[in-house]
Amino acid sequence: MNTAQKELVKATVPVLKSSGNALVTYFYQRMLTNNPELKNIFNMANQANGKQQNALTGAVLAYAENIDDPTVLINVLKSIGNKHVSLHILPEQYDIVGHNLIESIKEVLGDAATVELVEAWTCAYTELAQIMISIEAEMYQKTADLKGGWVGWRTFVIDKIVTESDEIKSFYLKPKDGNAIATFFPGQYISVKTFIPELGHEQPRQYSLSSSFHEEYYRISVKSEKGRTTPDGFVSNVLHTKKIGETIDVTAPAGVFYADPESVNPLVLISGGVGVTPLMSMVEANSHSLQKNKTIWIHSCRNENVHAFKDAIEDLNSKENWLTSFVFYETLPDYETNAIEGRAELHQYKEEIIINDAKYYICGPELFIKKQYQSLIELGVTKEAIFYEEFGPQLLALN
Repeated sequence: MNTAQKELVKATVPVLKSSGNALVTYFYQRMLTNNPELKNIFNMANQANGKQQNALTGAVLAYAENIDDPTVLINVLKSIGNKHVSLHILPEQYDIVGHNLIESIKEVLGDAATVELVEAWTCAYTELAQIMISIEAEMYQKTADLKGGWVGWRTFVIDKIVTESDEIKSFYLKPKDGNAIATFFPGQYISVKTFIPELGHEQPRQYSLSSSFHEEYYRISVKSEKGRTTPDGFVSNVLHTKKIGETIDVTAPAGVFYADPESVNPLVLISGGVGVTPLMSMVEANSHSLQKNKTIWIHSCRNENVHAFKDAIEDLNSKENWLTSFVFYETLPDYETNAIEGRAELHQYKEEIIINDAKYYICGPELFIKKQYQSLIELGVTKEAIFYEEFGPQLLALN
């Protein structure tokens, strides 16, 4: 891009801030109408609730604001790249997105979409697409080179189903071909894809791996989303009806939210609700490691009935001196319990969680992450020591 084109892109920042969501909403409607096959890739629940549109608006705005040096966004781009690789996004699909995006700019902006502005955004998108394609190509190759690694979708069989709480079931997935599967870092996720009768097409979703690595299977633990403030979870509810022996398609593990099993740093884990799943993987991996890092785990959920892995965590907590766990329930049971009434308040446990060289991992709903992140900052934890995983489209930019 030349300097004049970059200035034109930066000049659209005010428009993106005021009307970007309307443009992006139009773009998605246009693209999914013209290319309905992409409905098998895009999360249609997040289309319905607007999260996907908000996420893309934020990403386009950030790119426009940093058009002079997009490399400052590299960590965000790598996180998006992991999601794309997990969904098996291909280079040719960037052409489809680009065409519909540029046409949407023309159609929504009308006379304001001058030839020069359209050319500038075409160049900007082309450069961004090339950055993403390059990032993802490297990721695909790295995954393919792993023992048991593969690229794209692979058929797995549901070998076992375990009820973990009133809302969460664990699914043990074994490869149908019987061959090796790729290892992963504790905290990463896989994508699964299954047919959704209500929609008439397939839908993919990312689910955190909820155990340490086992050579024979992957375990995911899925909450059935019944929709109190969001639409019912299309995929989670279908998964909860599946039986042992049925198959689903799976992509290889991916994700930038993970704990390095070779690190010696203490861990402080903070989870809300189903955010327990990637942290369970971290704790299991730590229990199998030689160093057994000091770990403090604070978990918060509505009540005991929805607390997944409760017994497993209590058992580890009682047997292992490297683990200390605290549990918050909004509603306590009628009998005596070690749980604390209310929601997680980190300030109450400053002495326990402020540890030299500790790494802090937060996973849960958006508001939960914001609250706990801010609490850690107030307690003096540096941003570089805090890591968080937001399920669904990336809307948070706290670091």
